[in-house]
Amino acid sequence: MLCRSYANFMHHAHRPTGMVQESLVHFCRAKLHPSLTEILFEDALERARELDAYFAKNGAVVGPLHGVPVTLKDQFNVKGFDSTLGYVGRSFSPASDDAAVVKMLKSLGAVVIAKTNLPQSIMWCETDNPLWGLTTNPLNKDYTPGGSTGGEAALLATQASMLGWGTDIGGSIRIPSHMNGTYGFKPSSARLPYRGVPVSTEGQEHVPSSIGPMARSLGTIQMTMKHLINEKPWEMDFRCVPIPWREDVYQETLSRPLTIGVLFDDNVVRPHPPLTRVLRSAVESLRAAGHEVLEWNADLHEDCIRVMDLYYTADGCEDICKDVIAGGEPFIPHVERLINRGKAISVYDYWQLNRRKWDMQQAYMEKWRSIRSPTTGRAVDILLMPPMPHSAVPHAGCRWVGYTKVWNFLDYPALVIRGGNVSQGDLSESWTYETRGPEDEWNKKLWEDNGKEMAILGLPVGLQIVGRKLEEETVLAAGKVIDDLIQAA
Repeated sequence: MLCRSYANFMHHAHRPTGMVQESLVHFCRAKLHPSLTEILFEDALERARELDAYFAKNGAVVGPLHGVPVTLKDQFNVKGFDSTLGYVGRSFSPASDDAAVVKMLKSLGAVVIAKTNLPQSIMWCETDNPLWGLTTNPLNKDYTPGGSTGGEAALLATQASMLGWGTDIGGSIRIPSHMNGTYGFKPSSARLPYRGVPVSTEGQEHVPSSIGPMARSLGTIQMTMKHLINEKPWEMDFRCVPIPWREDVYQETLSRPLTIGVLFDDNVVRPHPPLTRVLRSAVESLRAAGHEVLEWNADLHEDCIRVMDLYYTADGCEDICKDVIAGGEPFIPHVERLINRGKAISVYDYWQLNRRKWDMQQAYMEKWRSIRSPTTGRAVDILLMPPMPHSAVPHAGCRWVGYTKVWNFLDYPALVIRGGNVSQGDLSESWTYETRGPEDEWNKKLWEDNGKEMAILGLPVGLQIVGRKLEEETVLAAGKVIDDLIQAA
């Protein structure tokens, strides 16, 4: 019984005594998988027996996630197990306590069954490191599952997990969700607790990393967010804002026509034909259902990304280098390119960078507020765009992540849902145009060289939905509206 969603699992798992244990056995058997870094099956089965005993005695569940099997990206601390970040030097150093979100999940009844792979340093949209090796795409071993939370997405795509947890500092939840045909949500950084989740460049606050859920259905993500936020994460981590789940906002967003800004092209890297087709199809469905869609441009994105890239190497990559050197391991190619970008900047230069960031964040806030529906006068509710300029690609083929990382810079919530698949019809679309630079040229060649195989594989294509800072309920509700239209098409 490998249920697709939280709702299906809860329907089946709370019947006769022993159902949680039986369900967990099925998931554990399915999870002998190359994405795993830590296997917690024995602990999980012991917890399942405890949950079954509780249900048999009380006729009630421990909490709303009673018995739900959960997997975690390697980063999340689980007491007694390593959090390596893909570094050899961090192995055999088990955590002394659970991460705050792990404690919350367990208190709600969830059962942690495994931890999953990520790239060395976390900082890339591939999943490879010298410690655990390469994670591949379930549809073709020569293709990447994305990253950095590629292990989780690969598990979800093979139905070996129901609820996964990742981190996102540039697209690390959203990119693999898009590439594997699953769902992934990056909330604003202050909505869920990051405490107990180690990260490269820990201590920097200029581009905040977020934790977020990944699943095979949007309903699973929405229910998980609602239950966790209702557990008052601000009492577990001082960085969380004391904003409870706003059911009224969620329901109000579901109840009316939406005003949506659509971004087809960021003017740096042109999306492949299937990405554009899937987005246009969603726009047509939205308009037919009575929603208003406005054109959105990326005029501020280049400056945002330029500043963001300077932040990534502000310490001269000293933090990453120390971890790599400690284990005596080689640098994977992308990390090597990252550490060669430049030297550390001074504190004064860092302060000036912060000033530039604040100016850009203010400018984007004002832009969003100024663009309104010509018919209703309402501000744009959400933005809709591709998550990447391509679907899954052959290993080492991923380069441009500008469609995702700008939202980390702004700390806006962003959701990826499944939109469709690469099809044979996409091969007939015109793909002759003048490229804008090396990244665009690289992306153009990816389609020319691999488009036929991508269509044969029917690789998944996602859609990205973005909202204003701390408007998670609006994003999830709008995501449901769009997801329902796609599923009904």
